[in-house]
Amino acid sequence: MNQEFTRQTKELIDNLKGVCTSYGLGNDGNEFKIITQVFLYKFMNDKFGYELKQLEPSLKDAESWEQVVADYSDDKYDLLLLKMSPDSARLKREHYLSNLHNRQNQEEFAKYFDDTLRDIAIFNKDIFSVKTEGRAKVELFDELSQFISDSSKRDDFCRALVNQLVNFSFEKTFNEKFDFFSTIFEYLIKDYNKDGGGKYAEYYTPHAVSKIMASILVDEPTSNVTIYDPSAGSGTLLMNLAHAIGEDRCTIYSQDVSQKSTAMLRLNLVLNNLVHSIQNIIQGNTILHPYHRNGDKLKKFDYIVSNPPFKLDFSDYRDDLDTSDNHDRFFAGVPNIPNKKKESMAIYLLFIQHIVYSLNEKGKAAVVVPTGFLTAKSGIEKKIKEELIRTKSLLGVVTMPSNIFATTATNVSVLFFDKGLERDYAVLCNASELGTIIKDGKNQKTILSEEENQKIIETMSNALEEKQFSKRVKFKDISERKYSINPGHYFDVEIDFKPITPEEFIDKKNSYILGLKELVAKGEELDSALTDMLEKLEHER
Repeated sequence: MNQEFTRQTKELIDNLKGVCTSYGLGNDGNEFKIITQVFLYKFMNDKFGYELKQLEPSLKDAESWEQVVADYSDDKYDLLLLKMSPDSARLKREHYLSNLHNRQNQEEFAKYFDDTLRDIAIFNKDIFSVKTEGRAKVELFDELSQFISDSSKRDDFCRALVNQLVNFSFEKTFNEKFDFFSTIFEYLIKDYNKDGGGKYAEYYTPHAVSKIMASILVDEPTSNVTIYDPSAGSGTLLMNLAHAIGEDRCTIYSQDVSQKSTAMLRLNLVLNNLVHSIQNIIQGNTILHPYHRNGDKLKKFDYIVSNPPFKLDFSDYRDDLDTSDNHDRFFAGVPNIPNKKKESMAIYLLFIQHIVYSLNEKGKAAVVVPTGFLTAKSGIEKKIKEELIRTKSLLGVVTMPSNIFATTATNVSVLFFDKGLERDYAVLCNASELGTIIKDGKNQKTILSEEENQKIIETMSNALEEKQFSKRVKFKDISERKYSINPGHYFDVEIDFKPITPEEFIDKKNSYILGLKELVAKGEELDSALTDMLEKLEHER
């Protein structure tokens, strides 16, 4: 049944994309808004009907629950709205999809369609709006018909969208769990979550990596905790962490400068029954203007996960960061502006410091970093590692296989912090040899199997040691190795020794001598040729 729902839902998404293509919006920059917002409207409409039937069981047997509800008094309807689940949008009767479908032949239908979605956004703005760092509110829906430049085609475009929605229902999916909706979400955004090269490029964290990070962080039941991602993107890390803790036992906080990523994250929260956290989703520059505070101080969190952008030109506000107000937050320093390649400024170093600073006294974090960070012997990188070792809060490191992220060829690792850690060692795990390489379009991608995922999780969670895979390394040993935290630097060197007979030794020795003589002869021939060439050039001159 789950597979059938998944197939039907993906078919709906494909059909909506087909409508956009037919009206000239295929691969258009606005196609993302249309697909995700129409999908969200349909989801909210069906979720509202589902919740209404829980409150009024008699509606489950009605041929058309919309027609039955149409006869309710305004007072009765308003009372039902007050009783609705907080995860469901409140809809007026004129907001229903059935109402849009019944009115699609009226004049200026596109305007009616846009007005309906806009009124839903206004009616639900207190719960479903995302705030910006300047405290403006970004509402749920845009005027979608306006993306069609030929105004004569707008009515037909909106009719085509509505007609795709009416033959499908989400109602049977509302009892599905996280894995179902994470699959649907990934499919919904797969064509729109590419690295476009802009500021804070939207790297999508693979579901498997997100699950590994969450499972290692959440090693025991917990409740009433705060979780945070300062570079949230589409929210994959946050969703996996919330699922590991329990969606009803945590509150999500996030910030991301990208409008598109923030819209994706809001959609992700709606799909995964985390509407109560939308009020904490902020669109803005975390490094320059961190939003979440307790009074005049930055808020401290129980759990933090992040896959920050690695390189970015932030030279236009670099000096605004290097002030006395930020010295505690950026304890290891702010990267300087290079003379060349400003776009290579290591902004991830600021995110790591911000994360360390934003953990409470027993907080835990997992952050994706370029693997080169592990071996850096100087600069800001070394100072960050010194602090983690000094405070004994480095839980461990996992080096990931190459191409684990299809959007970047950079080799990545995951750092795990725990400010409440009560031991004198970190677990260093080399998972770089795991996984299966597959083709992903024009790129190669490495996929971890479920068994390999579990091996990494169990190794880190139980501090297991395995030859050439994982090792417990004492903090004092890390200090002595100039703060290298690359697992391979601590594995025993193994020499493949095979005993041979005296006769075999003589044969090998003679073979090496012969090879050396051949190399010397070739060198003499090359030397002679070069001498002849120089003499010829000298003669010609």
